[in-house]
Amino acid sequence: MEASELLKRVRKIEIKTRGLSRQIFAGQYHSAFKGRGMAFSEVRDYQYGDDIRNIDWNVTARFNQPYIKIFEEERELTVMLLIDVSGSRMFGTTNLLKKNLVTEIAAVLAFSAIQNNDKIGVLMFSDKIEKFIPPKKGRTHILHIIRELIFFTPTSQGTNLSEALRYLTNAIKKRCTTFVLSDFMDFIPDSVEPNFTNALTIAGNKHDVVAIRVYDPREIELPPIGLMKLKDAETGGYSWVDTSRTSLREAYTKWWNDTGISLKQAFSRCNVDWVPISTNEDYVKPLIKLFKQRA
Repeated sequence: MEASELLKRVRKIEIKTRGLSRQIFAGQYHSAFKGRGMAFSEVRDYQYGDDIRNIDWNVTARFNQPYIKIFEEERELTVMLLIDVSGSRMFGTTNLLKKNLVTEIAAVLAFSAIQNNDKIGVLMFSDKIEKFIPPKKGRTHILHIIRELIFFTPTSQGTNLSEALRYLTNAIKKRCTTFVLSDFMDFIPDSVEPNFTNALTIAGNKHDVVAIRVYDPREIELPPIGLMKLKDAETGGYSWVDTSRTSLREAYTKWWNDTGISLKQAFSRCNVDWVPISTNEDYVKPLIKLFKQRA
C-alpha cells in the first residue's frame, strides 16, 4: 500500500475517534476509570485525630516533632488494550468487519486515555503473543497504535485468550486498566465453557479488566438458503451444511445462546465488567452505558 493511502486511512480513523473521545467519552471515561491507588503528596504537622499509621518517622526524627504523610488519589493510569487478531476477526456481513470495529473502539479508548493523561499500551494475540507495544503517552504513540491495528498481519489464525492474559499478568507489574477486545470464541472442545476462566480470574485479581465482545449478527443465526459451504477462519477447514434444515439452524442458534450465557457467567464470577457490541450497531451507546455503570 502506498504511503499516502496509509496516511489517509490512519487520518480518517484519527479524526472520527478523536472527535468522539473529546465530545462524548472524555468525561465518562474519567469517571469510570479513576486511579485505583493512592500516591504520596506531601507531609504536614501531625494533628489530633490523624491516623498514626501515616506518621513519617524519618521527618519526625529530623525535626523532633510529629509529621504525617498526606496521600491523594493517583489519577494517572496505565491502560492496556488486549486485541484479538485471530482469523475470526475478518468476518463481517453488515457495515464493518469485526476487525474494523475493534480498531475504531480501540482508537476511541486510546484517545480517551491520553486526554486523561494515561499511558496506553497494546498486546495483540492470536493463539500466541503476536505483538507487544509498551505503554506510553502522546499522539505520536496513538497514531503508531492505530497504524498497527489497521495493517498488522498475524502469523497465526487461532485464539488463545489464556496465553494473552498470562502475558499481561507477567509483563505489567503495576495495576492497570485492561480492555480485552475479542469475539471470545475460545471454548473448551465439545463444550460451551470458556477456555480462559482461570487466567481471567488471576488477571482480574491483579488488574481492572473490562471485556468488550465484538460480534456479527450473522453469527447468531444461519439464513435458510440451502446448501452452504462454510470455512473455519481459524483452522482453514471447510464444511458443507444444509441451512434449509430447521433443526440445524435451531441447533446453531442454541449454541450461540448457550455460549453467550456461559461467557456472561464467567465474566460475573471473575468480577469483570463487559459489554457486547455488534458490527451493525453504533458502538457509542454501549460504551457510554458501560462507563456509566462503572461510574
